[in-house]
Amino acid sequence: MQTPPLPPLPPRVLAVAGSDSGGGAGVQADLKTMLAHGVHGMSVLTAVTAQNSLGVQGAWELPVEAVRAQYRSVVDDIGVQAVKTGMLASAALVEAVAELLAGTDAPAVVDPVGVSKHGDPLLAASALDSVRTKLLPVATVATPNLDEVAQLTGIVVEDESGMRRAADAVLAFGPRWALIKGGHLPADGRRAGGPEAVDLLTDGVEVHWLRAPRHDNRHTHGTGCTLASAIASGLARGLAVPEAVRAAKEYVTGAIRAGFALGAGIGPVDHGWRLR
Repeated sequence: MQTPPLPPLPPRVLAVAGSDSGGGAGVQADLKTMLAHGVHGMSVLTAVTAQNSLGVQGAWELPVEAVRAQYRSVVDDIGVQAVKTGMLASAALVEAVAELLAGTDAPAVVDPVGVSKHGDPLLAASALDSVRTKLLPVATVATPNLDEVAQLTGIVVEDESGMRRAADAVLAFGPRWALIKGGHLPADGRRAGGPEAVDLLTDGVEVHWLRAPRHDNRHTHGTGCTLASAIASGLARGLAVPEAVRAAKEYVTGAIRAGFALGAGIGPVDHGWRLR
């Protein structure tokens, strides 16, 4: 009797990020998103947070040697088709992760996490220069929101022309593509015709404006982590960057629409909305 053939190996994606004990963002959101995209998710924890729907009550970063050991353990044995980074907390962790990414033959999606949904700082101010000079140059796609754009470039975006300037400034740091997320764009900076969530993707030559309905739902915890992980999942499955970003935005738009109340504050997006 012949042994049945093993199923094909799914694409493998590695999340290098902090833990969110409330389950809406961080590594927990990354792994849920990866599962929803049919890839095998793996993780390198960079920090542990005490976090719920009301905010971040505490954060403890892991030692650089622990982060490096987790990364090497996964990449050297299992291998990866894409890597996604999130909360890196300190300059030492940013520089260590940038060095690891530079030695890995896989696309990297860098979400330069600066603050939580509730405004709690998740990146030391002293680490910003390391993000600019070490991490962004090894990114395939960088995905800053408008607050992170202001942190990194000093540009305060108030309209779509500002998003173009922001994209140019981010690309100057070295990523192959910049995705400027316009979720925080002021209402008067959006086009007429109904509320939109507008993002700009560009490599300096190609320009893609990505538009979707803006859903009136306050439960949006984890959107940035979810979007970056969805992009990484698409890249691992062989999609080109514009296609991976377009598919990821469609997924996140549905997840925001289905976001639900959890606890007394801001609830998470629904990573499993396509299953319901």
